[in-house]
Amino acid sequence: MTNINIKAPSYLRSLLLNKCPRCRQGDLFIGNEPYNLKNGNNVKMYSNCPKCSQPTELEVGFYYGTSYVSYGLTVAFSGVSFAIWFFTIGFNLEDNRIFWWLGLNALVLLLLQPLFMRISRAMWISWFVDYDPNWQSNKPNNVERIVPEQMNNW
Repeated sequence: MTNINIKAPSYLRSLLLNKCPRCRQGDLFIGNEPYNLKNGNNVKMYSNCPKCSQPTELEVGFYYGTSYVSYGLTVAFSGVSFAIWFFTIGFNLEDNRIFWWLGLNALVLLLLQPLFMRISRAMWISWFVDYDPNWQSNKPNNVERIVPEQMNNW
């Protein structure tokens, strides 16, 4: 009998591809196109993972915390773009290069917002749901804080 060592899928890869944190194989979002902005299709999520049946809505209003994660991602992106601009183009008090950086940074952030939103949701749920290497045989944990009658009640 041989011992097969199955390597767990990468955490970073599962975040960037918006995969379920429990099995790291099932999709979190119904559509794979973050820029399909018609009817909010870019943010529609499965209620349960299609692979492992992990619920994606752990409690009512669960994803409100993603605004903090998205804010952190945009601040980190802006800091990196500022550093790149500073070391490649530079800033000077006598011209308006800083305004060019501000404008370009704002434009790129606007274009990247759908991606940041999806990644922040994937990050948020991954902090509350752990990877289970035996997800095929183990059932997902019960979601205790859901009251089905109160869902979509805002």
